Amino acid sequence: MFSVESARMIAKGLIALSMLGTAIGEGMIVAKALEAIGRNPAETDSIFSKMIIGVAMAESTAIYALVMFFIV
Repeated sequence: MFSVESARMIAKGLIALSMLGTAIGEGMIVAKALEAIGRNPAETDSIFSKMIIGVAMAESTAIYALVMFFIV
């Protein structure tokens, strides 16, 4: 009934959704960090460094999804 090619396309669609989720997550991380900096400018360095680490962790999920996209 279903071919291997159709299963492959469904998998690629789900992987694309995970990449969309990580993009939304990264945007939320940056938005909240900028909001925190706006409320407490004295802590800019601390908040910014933690934001970079958070964005890097979220981006690693997107990179894993991209690799899986090309493997499937």
